[in-house]
Amino acid sequence: MVGTEETRLVVLRGNSASGKSSVAAGLRERFGRGLALVGQDNLRRIVLRERDRPGAANIGLIDLTARYALEAGFHVVVEGILYADHYGDMLAALCTDHRGPSHGYYLDVPFGETLARHATKPIADDVDQAQLRAWYRPLDLLPGGFETVVGADSTLPETVDRIMVDTGLAQLPALDR
Repeated sequence: MVGTEETRLVVLRGNSASGKSSVAAGLRERFGRGLALVGQDNLRRIVLRERDRPGAANIGLIDLTARYALEAGFHVVVEGILYADHYGDMLAALCTDHRGPSHGYYLDVPFGETLARHATKPIADDVDQAQLRAWYRPLDLLPGGFETVVGADSTLPETVDRIMVDTGLAQLPALDR
């Protein structure tokens, strides 16, 4: 078991350019100190510099980092594309082992909108439409109905508000860390 009955675990998934990082940053800004962001891109691409594949080392590192933060009393947002077939078992075990409430959200953005949003990102010149198409998986949901699907019509403030209320983070005080 990991964390406490008071800690919150939020799993935030979706395709590239679906708004995951922006939502995670919005949650942290709204909540304040005491909310850890465990970003797949940071751990996989920056820390380990590895490709996304089944059984890759980043899967264990994401799990370990989230568990460590929960055990230290932080609320945790795990965010990334986190393909269901690569990360599903790890995420299911993490949620099962978490003593407090765990919530999952899948940001569902159509491919056309993904392309438009991607064009505004710093990596737009490095990743072309063909690569985005290869990465794109429509409604790559985790099994068991764990995730709430958030459509592209939900604005960033609406999505952050919804998650803050759904998870109970809106009612909890920020930690003095």
